[in-house]
Amino acid sequence: MRAAVFDGIGHPLRISDVAMPQPGPGEVLIEIERCGVCGSDLHMTEDPVFCVPSGAILGHEMAGRIIERGKGAERFAIGDRVSVLPISSCGTCASCLAGEPAWCAGMALHGGGFAQYFAVSERQCIALPSTLSAEDGALVEPLAVGLHGVVMAAMEKGARVLVVGAGPIGLATIYWARKMGAGRIAVTARTRQREDMALGMGADLFIDPQAADDPAQVSAIMGGLPDIVFECVGQPGLIDRCIKLVRPRGTVVVLGLCTKMDQIDPFFAISKEVRIQMAVFYGIADFENSARALDAGDLSPRAMITDSVGLSDLPEAFEALRQRTTQCKIMVMPQSMEKASAL
Repeated sequence: MRAAVFDGIGHPLRISDVAMPQPGPGEVLIEIERCGVCGSDLHMTEDPVFCVPSGAILGHEMAGRIIERGKGAERFAIGDRVSVLPISSCGTCASCLAGEPAWCAGMALHGGGFAQYFAVSERQCIALPSTLSAEDGALVEPLAVGLHGVVMAAMEKGARVLVVGAGPIGLATIYWARKMGAGRIAVTARTRQREDMALGMGADLFIDPQAADDPAQVSAIMGGLPDIVFECVGQPGLIDRCIKLVRPRGTVVVLGLCTKMDQIDPFFAISKEVRIQMAVFYGIADFENSARALDAGDLSPRAMITDSVGLSDLPEAFEALRQRTTQCKIMVMPQSMEKASAL
């Protein structure tokens, strides 16, 4: 089969023929129809902290069709379409049985979606309703990240919410904050490029980046400092900035993936009794609820998809994302070797 292979930091992805995976016991073989390109895929090819080995196949926002079942795999039928939770685990510990494989002692994150086929445990598959497209299925993973963050925030109905960052995770957070009863939702980002997209996902207003650095201006614009600030970028200094923007005894939820050392002003944080909540991964229920929300007809997340590319065009599109770009979410079509027109 064909796949985009990672050769090491500083090298672009390479399209190559690799061995066809075979489903083992309890596994299914999936024909990958769509896989989203995530910011963390870029990080993993730039930062040695992730320890991604040469020869790895990235891509974890994947959806496709089951074409073969391994011994004992009986949950799905051939032809069923699924979204894949990219966390393997033992399947028998308390965390796994509770639908939280991320906290299994044997958990492992994996990619594999930048390839034509992928073998995975059927436990990691979530059935896609017939109403959803392959693109919808590949959006389930980033939506689940946003859902998990909003759940971890313990948000009360009517809460004032500020989302810092308008990338896919920031947009997913806006989507779920609105659906789960937030009051006024504001978003800020480095540029106003995705303002319309953020408003379409449920935000009430966009705060100019310069104004967003000033707690007094944020308070005036929002009718008070936000109860919850979601950090959805992952750059040094942003957690401290969010602490300054949240109300006393408010909550800062950190969803941004920052691998560099950072610092905060602990006196300022403690004097406000700010709650700092880290959020990472998700559970099976987050995946299921994300699919259900799309199935119920709220399809605004589709606006995040700004382009689709065939597998042969992925390396070039992937490298372009390292620079400032107008793209939000690129979908890879592993079964196609040609580039699709922009959506």
